[in-house]
Amino acid sequence: MSDAPRIITFGCRLNAFESEVIRGHARAAGLAEAVIVNTCAVTAEAERQARQAIRRVRRENPGARIVVTGCAAQVDPARYASMPEVDRVIGNEEKLKAESYLPGRNMAVAVDDIMTVRETAPHMVEGFEGRARAFLQVQQGCDHRCTFCIIPFGRGNNRSAPLGAIVDQARRLVESGYNEIVLTGVDITGYGADLPGRPSLGQMARRLLAQVPDLKRLRLTSVDCVEVAEDDALMRLIAEEERLMPHLHLSLQSGDDMVLKRMKRRHSRGDAVEFCHRARALRPGIAFGADLIAGFPTETGEMFENTTSLIADCDLSWLHVFPYSVREGTPAARMPQVPAAVRKQRAARLREAGEAAAARFMDGRIGSEAAVLVERGDSGYSEHFAPVRLTAPAPEGALVRALICGRDGARLIGAPQRQAA
Repeated sequence: MSDAPRIITFGCRLNAFESEVIRGHARAAGLAEAVIVNTCAVTAEAERQARQAIRRVRRENPGARIVVTGCAAQVDPARYASMPEVDRVIGNEEKLKAESYLPGRNMAVAVDDIMTVRETAPHMVEGFEGRARAFLQVQQGCDHRCTFCIIPFGRGNNRSAPLGAIVDQARRLVESGYNEIVLTGVDITGYGADLPGRPSLGQMARRLLAQVPDLKRLRLTSVDCVEVAEDDALMRLIAEEERLMPHLHLSLQSGDDMVLKRMKRRHSRGDAVEFCHRARALRPGIAFGADLIAGFPTETGEMFENTTSLIADCDLSWLHVFPYSVREGTPAARMPQVPAAVRKQRAARLREAGEAAAARFMDGRIGSEAAVLVERGDSGYSEHFAPVRLTAPAPEGALVRALICGRDGARLIGAPQRQAA
C-alpha cells in the first residue's frame, strides 16, 4: 500500500500544483489512510461536484479520515465542517504548511483570514503524480475584483514568489526529468507588483530561461491580454524565444464591451482583437485559447453574438466555456439574471463554435511537424497545445518530433520522426 494519502483535486492548475505540496506534507506526517479533497469555488457546479465526491469517498471508505481544503473550504468553511463525512477543514494558506498535517493537529476547522497573508512561500516539488509536465507556482491571489468572481476571497491578494525560489524549483524539476514547465498562479500577469523593483512576468520568465538553460519548454497559464500587451519583456519573449511555447490562454470572458464593463474587466473587445493580431505578427502561427462566460447577467442576444464573433476575430483555437454561475456575495449575483435555460443554450452554441475553431486549427497543421510532449504511450500535446495521437508509442515525458498526417476527431495524428532536441 502506498505511504501517500489519496488526493482528489478540483479546479485549476494552481490547485494541481498545490496538491503535490499537500501530498508531500501528508506523506511525511504519516497520513497514508487519509483522503484530502482540494476544492474549487469558481462555479457552483465545481462546489457541487466536490461535495458529491466527499460523500462518495465516505461511502466507499467508511474508516478514512477526510480532510477538505481549497477555495470552497476557504470561502465557506462552516458549510464543509457541517458535513458529517468531513473530519477536518483546512484553509488555503494552512494547506501548504507542513505543520498542518502533524499528529495532534485535530482542530476541526483551521481557516484563517486569507486577506491578511502578505507573502507566498516557495514550495519545492520533486514531481507530479501522473503528469508529464510540471506546474510551477509563481504567484498567489488577485488584486482585481471582477464582479462575477469569488476567487480573491479564497486566495487573497496578489503575492509573488521570489525569482530565486522560482529558478531553484525549475532546476529541480528539470533535474527530475521534466521537459516542460507551466508557470501557474491565480493572476500570473500580476506577478512582481509586490516585489522590490516590481519585475514583470516577462522579466521573470526571461531570467528563468537564461538561468535554467536545460529547460526545453516553458508554458504560461491563463493571462490577461492587456497586462501582457503592456509587458514589453514578455512581448519580446513571444517574438524571440522558441522555448516559450507558441500558445497563450487568454482570460477574455466576453466579446461585448458593455458586458466586459459590467464584469469589471480591464480590457475591451478591441483590446483583445488588437493583442491577438499583434502577438500573431510577432509569432506567426501562435495559438490562442480563451475562457468565455455565456449568459452573464444583463447579456442580450446581441451581446452574446459579439462574444460568438470574437472567436473568429481573434482566431481562437481552444475554448473553455462556462455558463454563468451565480456566486453569492459577488456584485454580479445582484444584477438582473439571464434565465438558466438561456445560459445553457448559449454555452452550447459557444462550445459548438469552439469545436469548429479547434478543428480548423488542427486541419491547418496537417503536413507540418510538431514537437509532441508524450503523456501516455501514444498520446501527448504539441507546442501549440494541440492533442496528438502518435502512430507509435514513446516514453512518457519524452519530446518527439512528429509529422502531422491527419486528424482523428478532436486529436491530431502524428507519425514519430525522431526525438526532439
